[in-house]
Order: sequence, then structure tokens, then C-alpha cells
Amino acid sequence: MKYNSLTPEEKLVIENKGTETPFTGEYDDFYEEGTFICRKCNAPLFSSKSKFDAGCGWPSFDENYPDAVKRLRDADGMRTEIQCANCGAHLGHVFENEHLTDKNTRHCVNSISMRFVSKGNNLPEVIYEK
Repeated sequence: MKYNSLTPEEKLVIENKGTETPFTGEYDDFYEEGTFICRKCNAPLFSSKSKFDAGCGWPSFDENYPDAVKRLRDADGMRTEIQCANCGAHLGHVFENEHLTDKNTRHCVNSISMRFVSKGNNLPEVIYEK
């Protein structure tokens, strides 16, 4: 099974580690109940319960689903990149010790890296590709 097809804009962020312009993503100011999944492989990443308004211009979450996100030192040596643990899609960056929530973590995620599934709807099958 192949991963979901991506638009050129999605590929720029997800595969080439780009960043969408702040305050332009569809999920920045979005607070419905449900699950945020990886746009490339459908793996569940974040619950809407962990989303908060960090005022940074990108969707922010203080917790990911267990084993859903991997962390890697960013090429700049300053930040920590987050990727989908299943397919390696670039999601954004994680920041700690900002004291924005009790969990003291902010996953700063590009909207274009995710899709949203409303509470009560079935999650699509996760695509595993070796």
C-alpha cells in the first residue's frame, strides 16, 4: 500500500521540511473535538484535548499519542524536529520549558502536515510502507 498522495505544497513541508506561513494553517484557530492524524500515512498523532492556543501561529499540542512522534535534533542544532514515527513526515518542532501548560511542552505543528477526524467518525487505516 502506498502513502497518501501529496500536493506540491504538502510535499514542501512534509518531505522537504518546509514551514507554512504562521497564522495561515487551517488548524491554527481550530478547536473541534477529534483526532489529528498524519496527512501522509493516517497515523493518529494528537488528540484535540491536548491542543492549546500558544499564540505562535501554528497548531500547538502539549502531548502526542504514545509512540506517535519521534524527536530529532534539527539541522540548525538549536531546535528539536518532530516527525511522524510511522512514516517520517515532518510535522514541525517541539519546545519545552516555556511554561505555557502544566505539561510544559509545545509541539508546534504545521497544519498542512495533518488532517483532522471529528469525534465520532472512524479513523482511516494507517498506511505502513517499508
